[in-house]
Amino acid sequence: MERRITDDIEELKRVLPAHINARLDAIGRIDDLLEVVLDLGRIPTARYVNGEILLSEHDVTRAELDDIVASIGNFDADNRAGMERTLHRISAIRNRRGEVVGLTCRVGRAVYGTIEIIQDLIESGQSILILGPPGVGKTTTLREAARVLAENRRVVIVDTSNEIGGDGDVPHPAVGKARRMQVSHPERQHEVMIEAVENHNPEVIVIDEIGRELEATAARTIAERGVQLIGTAHGNALDNLMLNPTLSDLIGGIQAVTLSDDEARRRGTQKTVLERRAPPTFDVLIELQTRDRMTIHEDVATAVDAMLRDRALPIEIRYRNEHGEVIIETPPPQVRSINERNTRGDRVERSERTERPERSNVNTNGRDGRDGRDGRDNRDGRERRPPRETEGFAINSVAVPTGKTGPLPSIDPTTLKPTTVYAYAVARNRLYQSARRLNLPLTMTDDVGAADAIVTLKNNYRRRPKLIVDAERRGTPIYVLRANTVTQMENFLMDIFHQTGGSEEATLPFGEAMREAEEAILRVRAGLSSSIDLPPAPSPVRRRQHELAHRARLDSESYGDEPDRFVRIFRTPN
Repeated sequence: MERRITDDIEELKRVLPAHINARLDAIGRIDDLLEVVLDLGRIPTARYVNGEILLSEHDVTRAELDDIVASIGNFDADNRAGMERTLHRISAIRNRRGEVVGLTCRVGRAVYGTIEIIQDLIESGQSILILGPPGVGKTTTLREAARVLAENRRVVIVDTSNEIGGDGDVPHPAVGKARRMQVSHPERQHEVMIEAVENHNPEVIVIDEIGRELEATAARTIAERGVQLIGTAHGNALDNLMLNPTLSDLIGGIQAVTLSDDEARRRGTQKTVLERRAPPTFDVLIELQTRDRMTIHEDVATAVDAMLRDRALPIEIRYRNEHGEVIIETPPPQVRSINERNTRGDRVERSERTERPERSNVNTNGRDGRDGRDGRDNRDGRERRPPRETEGFAINSVAVPTGKTGPLPSIDPTTLKPTTVYAYAVARNRLYQSARRLNLPLTMTDDVGAADAIVTLKNNYRRRPKLIVDAERRGTPIYVLRANTVTQMENFLMDIFHQTGGSEEATLPFGEAMREAEEAILRVRAGLSSSIDLPPAPSPVRRRQHELAHRARLDSESYGDEPDRFVRIFRTPN
């Protein structure tokens, strides 16, 4: 369906001062106009899609504000007023005496055909929540959804501020055959929602701006009665709702639960974790990013569980290209964790010269790397080889180059072989964030049989659980970390991708940086330079560079601020 826009802009201009209307006509771009802002004693401005423009050289006077207020309907309890049979909304700012000192005149538009991009979801019968910041078109999408569904189904709109159906007793034609129930006070919105279901036998309830706990509870009641619910809420993404105690019930609610010791080890988490409390009120969640681009979670329950457990989150992206064609993309699943902000403290460089973690890599013969001499009996009776040596330092005989400068080259992750890891008692969110910082194609699985390698902690490995014993028998490589620290995980990732990335070290994200460090060490040890500054590099790479210098019995220090922080290698005079 071709998109058609109706905005009744002349009705809004009728209440604005003449000099402001003249300025708006001179600017043009009416289709991009969002709202006109008039504050007492300030220059009036027009807000467009891509910025603000001043509309006058003179400040707004009280007489101008009073004239506008007198030309429109009465303000409701939420300080919003409308213009009859239009979709425009005028919101007031009042002083402590209740006098109007500012007005926000938002342009209301009926955009026919705007839901073509999600029409299959709207007509599926599932409850849908549209999420997005102010001004991206949530209400416009909701209005068009009500009109389309009302052609074949019984639709009731709960219109708290008359934004969906316009001001006045007769709804705007943009809502089609949908019925509209107005709300006398914003605090009664949840009561009108229940009243709509009990009195008017709807098949679909449309509600704008769910923002209170009572409204979230009413929405759950409606959904459980078998009525399709289409609503909107303010927020940028799904994790905003999960962290919002008022609205989290819309996506099932979040609660803390205590796991058994075995389950905590299996998941690689603490004993107390966050879980979804109940089935979500809404089946589908749409994150509106712009008017023509959105991210869709077609199964809210699965999406919430994936975020809480730090699993890959499947999403769908839909957008319109420059020709108006709808494009649907399914990018590779990514981990989006609400715990990510709580792990940032682990990213601080506590010491860039930290010793490398102890690791054991079980080969295809099922030997784990302890030689049976760890103070325990070798209970399974099989020979174990020592851990793979990683502490040695050696530089191949190469010609001493003249040195390289410049930033670390960008790495294409497609040049690395993707690796699937099963994390046993290892914090998955930290491991994934470490892989993402290093730009490594790591995926984590819950199926140990599908893993290319297993990573676990030293204490868990020594207990010899059945999962580890079975993996050894299958010949799955096992890596052992001393602790759940970011440093240990980053070094583990460097090791595993060094093995899977092929024989060419240049294919590694840190291979070029390591070569530069080795060349700098050769130059300093040969007396060709007293000190050499390496190109800027990320924290994990700098740590490895410090290790190389330390093993070569040279000194090194880090200088500068992120992202231009670099390592200087030098020899201290005796």
